[in-house]
Amino acid sequence: MSTRNQLGTLLLERGLVTEEQLETALEEQRQSRKSLGRVLIDAGIVSEGDLVSTLAARIGLEFVDLLDYSIDASAVALISDSLARRFQAVPIGWEDNRLVVAMADPSNVVAIDDIRTITGAEVKTVVATRGAILEVVEKFQRMEGSAEDVSALAASEMEADDDLSRVKEVTEDAPIVKLVNLLISQAVSDRASDIHIEPTETDVRVRYRIDGVLHEVMRSPKNIQSGLISRLKIMADLNIAERRVPQDGRMSGVIGGKAVDLRVATLPTVYGEKVVMRILDKSTALLDLKDLGFHGDSLVRYESAYRKPYGTILVTGPTGSGKSTTLYATLNAVNDTAKNIITVEDPVEYRLAGINQVQVNNKAGLNFAVALRTILRSDPDIVLLGEVRDRETATIAIEAALTGHLVLTTLHTNDAASSPTRLVEMGVEPFLVGSALDCIVAQRLARRLCPKCKEPYVPEVAELNTLGWDSDSADELPTLYRAVGCPACGRTGFHGRFAIHEVLLVTEEVERLIVDRAHTEDIKKVALAQGMKTLRQTGMAQVLSGTTSIEEVLRVVA
Repeated sequence: MSTRNQLGTLLLERGLVTEEQLETALEEQRQSRKSLGRVLIDAGIVSEGDLVSTLAARIGLEFVDLLDYSIDASAVALISDSLARRFQAVPIGWEDNRLVVAMADPSNVVAIDDIRTITGAEVKTVVATRGAILEVVEKFQRMEGSAEDVSALAASEMEADDDLSRVKEVTEDAPIVKLVNLLISQAVSDRASDIHIEPTETDVRVRYRIDGVLHEVMRSPKNIQSGLISRLKIMADLNIAERRVPQDGRMSGVIGGKAVDLRVATLPTVYGEKVVMRILDKSTALLDLKDLGFHGDSLVRYESAYRKPYGTILVTGPTGSGKSTTLYATLNAVNDTAKNIITVEDPVEYRLAGINQVQVNNKAGLNFAVALRTILRSDPDIVLLGEVRDRETATIAIEAALTGHLVLTTLHTNDAASSPTRLVEMGVEPFLVGSALDCIVAQRLARRLCPKCKEPYVPEVAELNTLGWDSDSADELPTLYRAVGCPACGRTGFHGRFAIHEVLLVTEEVERLIVDRAHTEDIKKVALAQGMKTLRQTGMAQVLSGTTSIEEVLRVVA
């Protein structure tokens, strides 16, 4: 059998072509003298990726989709752009101390030998499409070196100088501009939520928060500090002459084809101003509630509350637990032209179409309480209040719910059952709290195990018991997964996050307990009897489904 017929057979076996398509392509190939693969691609029957992965499987090599692979920039830099183009090969990471090289033609032993000699490393070959390899080379060539190289160049062209008269010159200096752009674009491509630029005694440290955990990405020479921070302040429209007090600003842009907002905050420290940039991906505000990680019947229970025309829904949890994202997703679910939806936020993080958003301005006297009173005179159907911070705000929010509005808001408590007690402690009457509350959602964010490298194992009973596993109802120990780490997840073992929820519906029994100022534990017992799953129980369910690890759930759930 000829090579091309072998290819045709493989494509048939994988269901990528039909008998008729293959016959037509073979006839076209005989007339045009093109390869069978090229005929199939030109006809739009198979993609280049499908063809290359089929060929890779035939020769026993792994096919890698470079668009969905976390590429190690330091590995790409090991060979020159010209060499990568000539060989149609690019190093993309490390595996077991071997350099992983993606090649369009893995039979090119000369290229493999040359890469091994240049890098001094053993090579593991994987297969990728020619187009994807050239795209990677283009992308990293455009970056013109790593952030460290640009940082070193900026440092070599600048003096350690705090003279404000030089700030404009410094912040328009090409290396500083390039460094700032590179730090932001690299953070977006690494899925970072925050960029921390921190002056120390001897240098400037840059860290990214990825999946809720900070990772150091570089240290720059101390003498670029003034230019780097001034450049960021100019971009965020802040006062560059004021270095003694904290400032807040905002900037927008399109990075990697995505519309991104950056919220910038400065903080004076003993070694200079620290800058934290929160990266706000606008697609986050358009999330569906189904994408947030509600487990079992939690979403049905929650939906029964937010579909009501009035009442209060509380989302509770610590800072950074995704409360705002849950509220935005809820607004997306209830948003239609027949409803007047108004929000009061500090600050407005995401702009939502069709919703009236009010920014708190304490300097002008527009605090949460004043804004809330004002918007209740603006005929709203649904009110989103960024946070209940004091008795006055809590009272107005509760009264708004009792007068026919649906009020969505957040509160800082550890679990759902303690939220009514917290409102009563703020000074709101228990009968008002019991009447107005409809649903309380406590949540935490947990990291999702990387699907490419997570490792199955059978745990010890003691390990399962830490999450309250019921050993009596199970015949055998379940298979769980743990984090390993690979290039796709930046060696962390995790990729992305999801929310763990605890949904407490305020029934007549729970309302009676709130009015009687019952203990939190009593409220919790009744809620559990009525079907509520605690954060720990929901976390255990996600562990058993292979979504995350026991260690990760214990990290986020007390």
